[in-house]
Amino acid sequence: MDGCRPKPSCQAVTPPERKQRHEPGDAPASHAPALRVGVDTGGTFTDIFAVDESGQHLRWKVLSTPDDPARAILQGLSALFPGMDPSTIEMVHGTTVGTNAFLERKGARTVLLATLGLEDVLWIGRQARPRLFDLLASRPPGIVSRRNVLGLKERISWQGKELVGLSPAEISRAKAFCKERNAESVAVCLLHSYANPAHEKALAGALRSDGFLVSASHEVLPEFREFERTSTTVINAYLGPVVGNYVERLRASLPGARLFIQQSNGGCGLAAGVGHRAVHTLLSGPAGGVQAAWKLGQALGMKNLITLDMGGTSTDVSLCPGKLTYTRDYKIQGFPVAIPILDIHTVGAGGGSIAWVDSGGMLRVGPKSAGADPGPACYGRGDRITVTDANLFLQRLHPRFFLAGRMDLYPERVGPRMAELGKKVGLSPVETALGIVRLVNTNMVQALRAVSLERGYDPRDFVLVCFGGAAGLHAAELAEELEMERVLFPAMAGVFSARGMAESDLVFHRSNAFILRRAQECRSELRDAMARLCASVREEVARQGLDADALRLEAFLDARYQGQSFELTVPWNEDWVDCFSAEHQRLYGYRLDGRDLETTALRIRATLARGMPVEDAGWKVDGHERPLGIRQVPVCFDSGVKDSLVIYRKELEREERSVRGPALILDDFTTMLVPPGWRTRSLGAHILLERAGDR
Repeated sequence: MDGCRPKPSCQAVTPPERKQRHEPGDAPASHAPALRVGVDTGGTFTDIFAVDESGQHLRWKVLSTPDDPARAILQGLSALFPGMDPSTIEMVHGTTVGTNAFLERKGARTVLLATLGLEDVLWIGRQARPRLFDLLASRPPGIVSRRNVLGLKERISWQGKELVGLSPAEISRAKAFCKERNAESVAVCLLHSYANPAHEKALAGALRSDGFLVSASHEVLPEFREFERTSTTVINAYLGPVVGNYVERLRASLPGARLFIQQSNGGCGLAAGVGHRAVHTLLSGPAGGVQAAWKLGQALGMKNLITLDMGGTSTDVSLCPGKLTYTRDYKIQGFPVAIPILDIHTVGAGGGSIAWVDSGGMLRVGPKSAGADPGPACYGRGDRITVTDANLFLQRLHPRFFLAGRMDLYPERVGPRMAELGKKVGLSPVETALGIVRLVNTNMVQALRAVSLERGYDPRDFVLVCFGGAAGLHAAELAEELEMERVLFPAMAGVFSARGMAESDLVFHRSNAFILRRAQECRSELRDAMARLCASVREEVARQGLDADALRLEAFLDARYQGQSFELTVPWNEDWVDCFSAEHQRLYGYRLDGRDLETTALRIRATLARGMPVEDAGWKVDGHERPLGIRQVPVCFDSGVKDSLVIYRKELEREERSVRGPALILDDFTTMLVPPGWRTRSLGAHILLERAGDR
């Protein structure tokens, strides 16, 4: 079987025909869509979740097509809805195009225009070294060539006063420089433009009139701190043409469809003009799953959650301590992105993570992945052993029920390769496979500790919410390592991030620098400034043809004790001073009551609901959890070997039902491993995994 290809995967299977609810000529903006679709493009699989007018839920998985991600999306949609009319579709798409372009340095040829004397901000940074004593430390590859940076004679003070004007000659010089460098995109980041954007507006306007795609810092991030503002603006410019062109191609392939793009803040945004805000797509895919997990936890009365999204290429974890957590300290390969992003920690640990032996003879796993092509050895094309191969070798995967039986696995390809890998490290094949699972589990446990213990939270107080195609095989062992008692597997966990996208709302984050001393005494000034920011958000939303009156606004401000270097973000209300003091006490163990406070920025999070959320009542109930049989082969766990593992087919059952480990529960696009000492409990269409208590 070494040279064979696997049986046609899920994209080749044609589901039952579905009637289109709208006539082809219907305008999507004036009619409710017949289909609400969420699409999550990952490194290995592209997940599709859809809800039709009757409320029926459909899902699909197709191998990703990295050379053109849109091709996999169209394949999946065609398989689910043959002969579909694109104008009946409303789709939210989570894309990795921007992230991949950055990591592979395949962004646009970008020119940076800065204030004279500040041309080296990107290279100077914060003078912080992640490995202080590493004499061989090297910087990641740059995204802008130093020769493509031009300093302009102009100057604005931190108070917004013009010190040196921007002359027409300087603007002409900037335009000539961009033409000479054959710029595909231009980043404009002038000193203190957050306080007075007049110079940036004039420069950006002149460049746009000549046809350049411009990212201006007062539009991308109107806040102080030059390095962070410059980095965020340059990344936006670098990715803008790549993301914008990709989305436009996808829109052209789905004429008439209403297309939204998932953003890193957990909400979605209009696809039109996404190239101007490409930086907001860096964590597009993972954000959808975190948002969906948070909504599910609220519905089930679970306050404290840790999410674990393990796919084929990576694992994403996020802490939800009674709320969604955001960060403005996100970095991608050392470059800060200072926009509000869901606080997600990513590690290179997925089902496709490759096992290898380093120069010292030690077994390693990841971060490199086999991806969709060639994929793990058991897919029938690849030759490298991966985490998926290890789970199959340990009998933790059903070889004839991968992707609900639509794609066969080939265990006969795994055994010889596992033995060969084991010889290199002096282990038996079984020990090698167990070692691979232990190593990938260790990587994920470290990520879970980073978002919990390292931030002062005890993981034992949280529920681990697991989703993604590979999470179910590892979740219980991860919970044991962290002494967690409960693991929640959502319905359709294999496409859960896509589900989150299908039900995501439109979200707009806006901010404005607002430096105010003795802020605790200036309530009227804060109130007026916040009102102006809210009004600007409403005006912008209205310009996009959306209902500004339906916006739900949440206001925040950044504050610090005068003399501090960094600030905390707290909700803005009449009690914001007490909120700040309490948060400072929680984080740092003390508060300075009576000390003057200083604000640095005001923030608005505006949410516009796209429609009714996806309800679990829409699941089609067609059976119950029933044993498929007892596998009379050794199934390996760290604690020993069990020879009677029961296999269940997970159907959508509303009854209370318990399955005790060791067992496998097979869902359409994921498999749940119930180890010895654990048992399940049904929560409607969801499964709660708990310690049995009699171990």
